[in-house]
Amino acid sequence: MEQTSERRDAYASSPTSRTVSVAVDGAERTVSYADYGDPAGVPVLFFHGTPGSRLLGRLFHDSARRRGVRLLAPDRPGYGRSSPWPSRTLADTGRFVEPVLSDADVDRVGVVGFSGGGPHALAFAATHGRRVRRVDVVSGAVPPSVTASKPPALRLFESLANTAPALLRATLRLQRWVATRAPPSLVVSQYTDESDGVDDADADAVRRDFVEAFGRSRRGFVTEMRLLGDRWEWLPASLDVPVTFWHGTRDANVPAADARRFADRLSARWNALDGADHLYALLRGVPAVLDDRAAGR
Repeated sequence: MEQTSERRDAYASSPTSRTVSVAVDGAERTVSYADYGDPAGVPVLFFHGTPGSRLLGRLFHDSARRRGVRLLAPDRPGYGRSSPWPSRTLADTGRFVEPVLSDADVDRVGVVGFSGGGPHALAFAATHGRRVRRVDVVSGAVPPSVTASKPPALRLFESLANTAPALLRATLRLQRWVATRAPPSLVVSQYTDESDGVDDADADAVRRDFVEAFGRSRRGFVTEMRLLGDRWEWLPASLDVPVTFWHGTRDANVPAADARRFADRLSARWNALDGADHLYALLRGVPAVLDDRAAGR
């Protein structure tokens, strides 16, 4: 894991966000992103979790800068400062990512997806492979076809997203209100059983990410609960770019056995992170990915 003292300064100095316009089905939408790390470095696209925002990339700002990596972290539609897009599918990922890459003057990227960002990373590679060097999925969500077990909270959220979206949005609004007033450990406990062991600066970054996710809308989460629970018809039998899975052996959010079945289906490389749960796989896995990208692997 990164030395936590190296990340503290990054939280105060992380870059401001940029916003680009996206024309979708005759409507003008906006997509916001943050540009972390080394502005002249190796470009890597980072997809936050579900829920999440561009602010999650702040965890890795300093480590990316020291490695010579430029980390582009967009808010997906309906999160943070990006406009909602309730009708989107996973196959639409490239339609809001390409304007970000164009604005950042980037042609090809390595792609990293955490948790619910994993399917988006794979979808972008499947539909826009010419722009993707490789994909790394960290604690990634898996399709229903390989899911043997699912946390009760996730089953509830998926059900509400399909049957009572207004109720789910109200619940998320309340959760955000609590998160802005409660200790960061309350939010962190959703991702790890060891919240007391998470560095204070990291815990605060995770809380800020959660709060920002629902700052303007709750529709992004509702949309993705539907998307992730549906059949992933956009996913081919194999991808034309290298794929690596990084997954904690103690992940309770996405069981490792389910993720391994999915990795095998994609003929992807498998890296088990011994003893890591959902959050600690993120904190250990992404720096390892940045090491590989900085070395040209």
